[in-house]
Amino acid sequence: MKIIPIGVLEDNYSYILIDEKTKEAAVIDPVEPIKILNVISQTGAKLSSVFVTHHHWDHSGGNIELVAKKPGLAVYGADARIPEINYVCKDHEEFKLGSLEITPLHTPCHTKGHVCYYVVDPATNEKAVFSGDTLFVAGIGKFFEGDARDMYRILFHVITKLPDDTWVYCGHEYTKQNLKFAITLEPHNENLMAKWAWCQDKTITVPSTIGQEKLYNPFLRVNEQALQLIAGKTDPVEVLHTLREMKNSFR
Repeated sequence: MKIIPIGVLEDNYSYILIDEKTKEAAVIDPVEPIKILNVISQTGAKLSSVFVTHHHWDHSGGNIELVAKKPGLAVYGADARIPEINYVCKDHEEFKLGSLEITPLHTPCHTKGHVCYYVVDPATNEKAVFSGDTLFVAGIGKFFEGDARDMYRILFHVITKLPDDTWVYCGHEYTKQNLKFAITLEPHNENLMAKWAWCQDKTITVPSTIGQEKLYNPFLRVNEQALQLIAGKTDPVEVLHTLREMKNSFR
């Protein structure tokens, strides 16, 4: 598979996913359709599908224009608030993009209808997850329509159950700010400091991997004693809640 990150709006990402075997393509969260279509036209791939992670405008706001320009697109999602949605995907319901295997993972917390899309290329065994605003590089999304218990279930019973070599393609370029916050919590974490050094000259910091995130993303490390001490809690759900509140006010 081929994945093309496209910077859109101020700090969002859209992605083009191409099955190199059949040249069939999908776009993930196409908020700027003209930019997306221009890139696709250079690849020789045929756009057939739209995978929408959630209904927020900065992810789904381009759907109407895109469908108007490309009638007949399959628009996948799990929230009636998504414009032009015509395929409501169930949790763990598998479908295909060409030869690629797609599994939608329901991840309700940032929004009630949030979906992450897990993709496997059976020809190469390459794996990727489009995590929208659930998991970022070194961070997680805000709990707009859920709570810490919802996010804990998502992170530890869904996201981190994916193979460690799964590429993570998230919905925003928040990496440097996320790492700054993480460093205040774990200044002696060598993996964290290495990631911070790595990203200094980067404008695009995706993808990371699930395995990498476990090493430096504080929200995946709530069982670590150092973070529990900072939170003043031992229950991992309470630690997650406390760290998210701290991040909300971090500048």
